[in-house]
Amino acid sequence: MEILSSRVLLRPVNLAETQSFYRDVLQLAVSREFGPPEHRGVVFFLGNGLLEVSGQRAPEATSSLVLWIQVRDVGAQLERLAGQGVPILREALTEPWGLIEGWIQDPDGTRIVLVQVPERHPIRRDAREL
Repeated sequence: MEILSSRVLLRPVNLAETQSFYRDVLQLAVSREFGPPEHRGVVFFLGNGLLEVSGQRAPEATSSLVLWIQVRDVGAQLERLAGQGVPILREALTEPWGLIEGWIQDPDGTRIVLVQVPERHPIRRDAREL
């Protein structure tokens, strides 16, 4: 299979509120918008990927999606988001695998893991040097 492009699709219960969270609170840039004004889908840039927030799901249908978003400074982002009223599910901690993670969630209940990669972490190692 040849993969040409990909994106994560999120179907929230409250479309407008969830789109506003990603656009206005997390400040993700918009790649494109589509569909009729009353049910407009939005595709956000998400680092080297895309996040499409469109459509809806029934309130009783729970989302199992977890987003992993790398940032430069988890602590600073958690502080900024808490100042905007975003609930912090877990403060920044260094995980046993060496990444610094803090957890938040969007208004729809989707968990978002904010990740900071420390300078000497293997993820930062250039595999060509091995």
